[in-house]
Amino acid sequence: MDLFSRSWTALRTAVGELGDEDWERPSGCAGWLVRDLVCHLVIDAQDVLITLVTPVDAEPTVDDLTYWNLVEPPTGEDPLDALIPRLAAAYGEPRWLRFHFDDVGAAAGRAAGLADRGMRVGTRDEVLTAEDYLSAYVMEWTLHHLDLIAHLPAAAGPPAETLAAARASLERIAGARIPASFCDADALRVGTGRRAPTDPERAALGELAGKIPFVLG
Repeated sequence: MDLFSRSWTALRTAVGELGDEDWERPSGCAGWLVRDLVCHLVIDAQDVLITLVTPVDAEPTVDDLTYWNLVEPPTGEDPLDALIPRLAAAYGEPRWLRFHFDDVGAAAGRAAGLADRGMRVGTRDEVLTAEDYLSAYVMEWTLHHLDLIAHLPAAAGPPAETLAAARASLERIAGARIPASFCDADALRVGTGRRAPTDPERAALGELAGKIPFVLG
């Protein structure tokens, strides 16, 4: 839960430091502007709130790693993915989306801090402990933090400890080790297909280059 708090606080801080002009820049999510990504984060925060108040009396079916599945890369045809830009545009001025994100985001952070770690919760037709659920979201926050700053070179990145944790999780989920020559941020970006490897990186990846990206869903 400490990593959840650090990753979420860092991401919320990065959003809060965006200039109005930054909201119209592209993000690291193909086809989404920064404003679209922040709108998606509002929905993520709502999901955290909903899940933490949905306790279930059943044995866990997944943990923080098996919560994630390896899926095919997005095609842009998913109805929810197409809805996000329309929702983001409906906010109009950045201040309204910023306000909604800060409001819901703060509530999600407080709910996570108050949650009973051993409580079992239900989401996506699965059951897991609150601790595993929040641990799984370290991956979500860290990847989307990298997406947020993809075209904002002066912006602060995710904390080093959450980058390291997300990389370790990705490697365990994929059953593959990304070469140590990759820093954690590049391992996550290249490993999940957020950018193509450079020629030297492809050479370092070897046979693994033909297996990436590892897309999480």
